[in-house]
Amino acid sequence: MEYSLIHNGTLIDGTGNSPTYNAAILIRNNKIEAVGAEDSITIPQAKIRRIDARGGYLLPGFIDSHVHLMANGFKMEHTMYNPLSTFFFNSIRNMNLTINAGVTTVRDAGLADYGVKKAVQQGLVVGPRMQISGSPLSITGGHFDFWLKSGFDMKISYPGKPDGVCDGKEGVLKKVREVLRAGADVVKIMATGGVMSANDHPEYSQFTVEELQVIIREAQNRGIKSMAHAHGVDGIKNAVKAGITSIEHGTYLDREAIRMINEKDVYLVPTLVVQKINKIHAEEGTIPEYMVEDAIRIVDIHRKNMKKAYKAGVTMAMGTDCGVIEHGVNLQELGLLCEIGMKPMEAIMTGTKVSAQLLGWQDQIGTIEPGKLADIIISKKDPLEDINSLGNPDNIELVIKNGELFKDLRGV
Repeated sequence: MEYSLIHNGTLIDGTGNSPTYNAAILIRNNKIEAVGAEDSITIPQAKIRRIDARGGYLLPGFIDSHVHLMANGFKMEHTMYNPLSTFFFNSIRNMNLTINAGVTTVRDAGLADYGVKKAVQQGLVVGPRMQISGSPLSITGGHFDFWLKSGFDMKISYPGKPDGVCDGKEGVLKKVREVLRAGADVVKIMATGGVMSANDHPEYSQFTVEELQVIIREAQNRGIKSMAHAHGVDGIKNAVKAGITSIEHGTYLDREAIRMINEKDVYLVPTLVVQKINKIHAEEGTIPEYMVEDAIRIVDIHRKNMKKAYKAGVTMAMGTDCGVIEHGVNLQELGLLCEIGMKPMEAIMTGTKVSAQLLGWQDQIGTIEPGKLADIIISKKDPLEDINSLGNPDNIELVIKNGELFKDLRGV
């Protein structure tokens, strides 16, 4: 039995409660045993590791519900020239950057397979706790069909990551079963085109409502949730009608789509930071030419519609699309959530409590409360005064995941 005590900090526990000053957190093995004002906690008569927060701010480990740990820009030349194994080795660095940023849990939205998840669970590599989707499902010619007009097919497919291209009710049923067989914790569906597509545009609707229903129903039969990449409004509405758990991006949603999302209690994952950084890369000329027009065009539309969705009361979870953009910038999303109307406390809850609810792990993570897993970070700056400070990993002084210390800058 091992005890740790984090003390001398200000607690922002992720529940929305006011900060607790002179707070402490008592950890027993990998779980939180007690939390509150330091003088209210009974210290056990046992060997205890003391962690001095030095006046820092104690927060739950953050949850990024839309990342691609195996990707670094989705450039076709990487698929053409790099051996498959390099993607796994690159993911080790990507996972380190993610933990270093204060993100202790992710929902991988495509490419990471069961072996990557297992390697983290077994301690072979350092990484966040994860849910995986494996292979996103796409129609022929859709957002994750990398067949080019030249006749070359840029896909990566191997036993742990089956080809996700499928069509028709029978075709999608077989494919979702293959993805679930490969270990998917969540089913990712490309309900529209995308910015990084060579053969479509973000507005294009993909999969029929009937096809989507088959996919979602089969996942639900096994207790598995679903997520839909959806920019165009028709694709958003189709996914909501079919019973999707979350809409990713949501760029062109309108009032009717917002109403449908609210009525069906669907989560929206805005991924504001990928839109912002993609536009910067497009203006700099550092992304492929076929991506440039869409990357620049949709940013203002997306931000305006996210403001509408927030004002209408849509439940939002935090996601970034890191992997399309650089890894380690995850918590920059929090400042952008505040730009669409959230207060800093609400943005923090979006990246902790609400995202845990989306993943179905609210009983384990997302808030600093007794009985939950010890996922805790220490920020040296007050995020309620400067929410953007969390977006700089240098301000994240300490990261604990599952009771284990992964980052500690206090002595640097």
